[in-house]
Amino acid sequence: MQVAIIKYNAGNIQSVIYALNRLGINPTLTDEPEKILAADKVIFPGVGEASTAMQYLKGRQLDQVIKKLKQPILGICLGLQLMCSHSEENDTTCLGIFKQQVKKFNSSSHKVPHIGWNSIMDYKSSLFDQLVNNAFVYYVHSFYAEVGEHTIAQTDYVLPFSAALQRDNFQAVQFHPEKSGQIGEQILKNFLTQT
Repeated sequence: MQVAIIKYNAGNIQSVIYALNRLGINPTLTDEPEKILAADKVIFPGVGEASTAMQYLKGRQLDQVIKKLKQPILGICLGLQLMCSHSEENDTTCLGIFKQQVKKFNSSSHKVPHIGWNSIMDYKSSLFDQLVNNAFVYYVHSFYAEVGEHTIAQTDYVLPFSAALQRDNFQAVQFHPEKSGQIGEQILKNFLTQT
């Protein structure tokens, strides 16, 4: 199975590669459109800042490539936010795959960024097959996607937000499955077995 990881100068790619290696997958890290389009599965990970990331994607026409993908694609963290319509982070127009807004947590009672383990609930996708309800996953983020028509799991921190989104072959999670132990491993396995 050919798994492409989209390279766009976002941090934390190595831990995604290691997580896939543990599942017997040797992914290709690439910003070449042909390799991304030819892959069986695509992962769009990232830790970073929205406007710089969008500039990099546009500079290599990867924004157009991502929208054209027909195979299963999984966005992670910043990847999820960039697949939404707009992010409050530096007023960034994003890819618009999910018609959701990305907003900054605004709270005097909770620490921002939201860092650490939290539970996901209200699953609506095969991505969460074999998971118990309220499974714990690992988060690091200051921005969140609102709950909307594409929400397939939620987490509550300051307010309920989209832990995961899906539209057709496009899926994304706000948490880091590659840092979420056995739960995260099961989510990655579920993604890799999707057709």
